[in-house]
Amino acid sequence: MSTVIRHEADHHRYVLVVDDREAGLADYRTIGQTIVFTHTEVDPSRRKHGLGSNLVKGALDDVRINSKLKVVPQCPFVADWIDVHPEYHELVERG
Repeated sequence: MSTVIRHEADHHRYVLVVDDREAGLADYRTIGQTIVFTHTEVDPSRRKHGLGSNLVKGALDDVRINSKLKVVPQCPFVADWIDVHPEYHELVERG
């Protein structure tokens, strides 16, 4: 199984591609110096395989490498993922 995280900046989302098919997405808004993750979903037939975690990690790694934005995790999945991965805490701007 090959997975790729694709940033679609024009659509304000990161897309999880598995074996050349879209399997999930993470929507966001950019507000000032923050990127607000608002919604994350994975195709129900592909859940329970860690793909949501791969998607969030890939999106956050892209934010870390390619911007100076702080992350606001409005999406509960993103917030929970960050909570259990302390190596990403420095990216977070909590309200």
